[in-house]
Amino acid sequence: MNRRVIFIIQNSHGTLRAPYQCAALCGSLLLTLSFLLLLSSCGPASSKTYSHPTQRPYVINNQVYYPIPSAYGFTQKGVASWYGRDFHGRSTSNGETYNMYEMTGAHKTLPMNTVLLVTNLENNREVVIRVNDRGPFVRGRIIDLSYTAAKKLGIVRAGTARVRITALGDARKDQAQIKKLAKSFYTGEFYVQIGSFTKPANATRLRNRFIEAGHQTIIRKYKINDVLYHRVHVYVGKTLSGAQQARNILEQRGYKNAFVIAK
Repeated sequence: MNRRVIFIIQNSHGTLRAPYQCAALCGSLLLTLSFLLLLSSCGPASSKTYSHPTQRPYVINNQVYYPIPSAYGFTQKGVASWYGRDFHGRSTSNGETYNMYEMTGAHKTLPMNTVLLVTNLENNREVVIRVNDRGPFVRGRIIDLSYTAAKKLGIVRAGTARVRITALGDARKDQAQIKKLAKSFYTGEFYVQIGSFTKPANATRLRNRFIEAGHQTIIRKYKINDVLYHRVHVYVGKTLSGAQQARNILEQRGYKNAFVIAK
């Protein structure tokens, strides 16, 4: 007989009901859903085992969210909001106490302690934050910022703004480590991923097209859940700003899932 266990996780946004099915059938379903998430985001798929409660699937308003195990190469555009005094002092999803004056934020699926570069697309201001909570659970919104992060981005008065978030890596709570990581991210070797394929011939065809156009392009192999992916990366320079401009151009040319990768 199939049995179902419900994990309850408290966060500053409320109570999260996290489903975990013990039966083999649901295990297969989780794997399938994880694979679909992979196709839509070009990032690593969710695993069937969770090393921390914050990595378990959870339910909000009858919708199941599947946290991803890695933020490698993650980027996303959407609406940012912020939460402040009403939540100040409450527990976050990873067990910390929410402090509206720290540079933190809430995301629905990114791993806890992921360090994000958040760019306000309306005024080009940027901040670096650390994910320590789950949310926002409002359609169209991708991240909830602390009061201080929102103030630095210039969105406190309006309440929301169009933003782009880019994963820089992960860090512990130590703010010095986060600042060091953010500083090192602005320069380096940057690529834009323009495609990910299970068939090597498709990746080779796309790579050759860019090489013929004069672009330094490589294929990197990446295995997820025993499936080997061939990711096509175009070299775009040594600065984050230049890489972001190249990514925007590629998006305009039809590569809608293009995102920046630092090597």
